[in-house]
Amino acid sequence: MGKELADNYAVARQTFDEADEALGYSLSQLCCEGPEEKLKLTEITQPAILTASVAAWRVLQEKGLKPDFVAGHSLGEYSAHVAAGTLKFADAVRTVRNRGKYMQEAVPVGVGAMAAILGMTLDQVSQIADEAAQGEVCQAANINSPEQIVISGNTGAVDRAIGLATERGAKKAVRLPVSAPFHCSLMQPAQDRLAAELGALEFQNPSCPVVCNVDAKVVTSAEASRDALIRQVTGAVRWEPSVRLLIDMGVGPFIEVGPGKVLWRLMRQIDRSKSCMTVGDEASLQKTLAQIAAMAA
Repeated sequence: MGKELADNYAVARQTFDEADEALGYSLSQLCCEGPEEKLKLTEITQPAILTASVAAWRVLQEKGLKPDFVAGHSLGEYSAHVAAGTLKFADAVRTVRNRGKYMQEAVPVGVGAMAAILGMTLDQVSQIADEAAQGEVCQAANINSPEQIVISGNTGAVDRAIGLATERGAKKAVRLPVSAPFHCSLMQPAQDRLAAELGALEFQNPSCPVVCNVDAKVVTSAEASRDALIRQVTGAVRWEPSVRLLIDMGVGPFIEVGPGKVLWRLMRQIDRSKSCMTVGDEASLQKTLAQIAAMAA
């Protein structure tokens, strides 16, 4: 993850070096060599994805690209704020390591779960979550696209919701292989701990507007940015509404920066007519640069 760009671009390599120094261990070595079991621990996964994303962003920046707006899905909102200059990268990478740790420690393993519900509206999923709760927690956690909503909460409640969704015609309802029930009220202990940490950090006003997950609205000030990152821990990731807001404002093309193509796939479900590119390795970087050059010609 990020190795190819780090091998080819000094600015990407420097980003991994900066992360290693900020964290006090070799994240770069873990990203390049594994082991995979360790990379899957959320307190390592989160800084690893952030670092690979910021490395790719800095390469794009060197190539002369400047965003009009930025947004990120859950953890990705930190990458967005680093790109907008709201947060220093070293502060962000340390914070997301602790964010992962706090989220993991908030709920004992096995007590919480998440599930993806495909082919149902948000209203339908919310109704099912309410019925399945039965005094426990069950909430919409990721509003990803018209076709995909993720729920989060107590394991029993999530399993009941899977059963109800299946009975009522969901295309698919399946438990996700996650280590904790993210973006629901069970994460309140993690939110409280993270709030203290974010409160002590220096935030700047973003250099370009950031669309925050928790409200699907634009934030343009340091304090609004901090508040949105705090509330995001227990709040739903309103990704589809965030993307629709950008589309309604005439934003485009879109570039997904970092490992994988998750947001690119979601964009195809939200609005296939919009141009969306990815930058995560050398091949995708060159392809995106060529596409942008062709658009400018």
